[in-house]
Amino acid sequence: MLVILSNFPHTDDKIEQEVARGRCELFIQTLDESKNSKTPLEIRARADGMVHHPANTTPDGDFADYPKLRALLRSGVGFDNLDVAGWGAQGVAVFNVPDYGTSEVADHAIALMLSLARGTSSYHEKLRDDIVGNWTHRKAPVVRRLRGATFGVVGLGRIGLAAALRARSFGMDLAFFDPLQPSGMEIAVGARRMKSLNDLMAISDVISVHAPSSPETVGLISAEALSHAKPGMIIVNTARGAIIDLDALTEGLRSGRLGAAGLDVLPVEPADAAHPLIKAWLAREPWLDGRFTLSPHAAFYSPDALVDMRTRSVETVLAHLETGSLANCVNLHHLKPAK
Repeated sequence: MLVILSNFPHTDDKIEQEVARGRCELFIQTLDESKNSKTPLEIRARADGMVHHPANTTPDGDFADYPKLRALLRSGVGFDNLDVAGWGAQGVAVFNVPDYGTSEVADHAIALMLSLARGTSSYHEKLRDDIVGNWTHRKAPVVRRLRGATFGVVGLGRIGLAAALRARSFGMDLAFFDPLQPSGMEIAVGARRMKSLNDLMAISDVISVHAPSSPETVGLISAEALSHAKPGMIIVNTARGAIIDLDALTEGLRSGRLGAAGLDVLPVEPADAAHPLIKAWLAREPWLDGRFTLSPHAAFYSPDALVDMRTRSVETVLAHLETGSLANCVNLHHLKPAK
């Protein structure tokens, strides 16, 4: 069997080769190579499986280039860069790796919240500017007590639930909006289930976004939704950038309706320095000072998480090729009988 490692971004392939040893042949197309050359047609024609890497790229070529392909995996959680329906119509099962960075992303969401609610990022920057003159608690504009505050979750899946449980350890009350969760989830978790996103916005002191990217969630956090936000609310997004309307977020912060925002993801990545929010942050404009923090789509990352992701990526593809396993298949509804 042949498995393509498509747009491979890592410095070596030791982990993948260890999993594949004696089970399949690997063809590696590095991310650097993909910018200048495509996967050879003869390799595409022979491939039984593929592990595709960056979330902002797609596999080379067309469906017809892969007549033998049976398994395609996006090495990560999000898979909105793949045509799951189109691949399914070709009999190709599409997979993701949904659980490799659950702890890391949940930790990161809480870290973004704490950096704003406890002022750590503001104090850090201000003290570096003036270690004596800024030696005061007054330099962080959105510090507040978390005990008794409401932590609202948009999307109570694996990561959303993990973040909620962490927030509870700070004495926060939990609420969520997730129409896909079955009845009784609120009882099992001990959280308030809100009937609408607007209702969740109205009661939450902190909102943490953990919904997947889909046509239904793009722009979900809109100007209309943010107009219902509890005054001074902090919003955190470690899911997908397109879920939050960045223009609406900018206006919510500028107007003072929102207290602060912590983002790990953006609709355009790397960040568009010309966007008003990013431009104001880079310029340290006073209205945004201490109210916005940004990280470079890094919530998923730790060395341990990366090992898990890489190992499970190849294991999942091989499990399907060897046994027909459909664990973590994301296109079951589109999948036609195997080739």
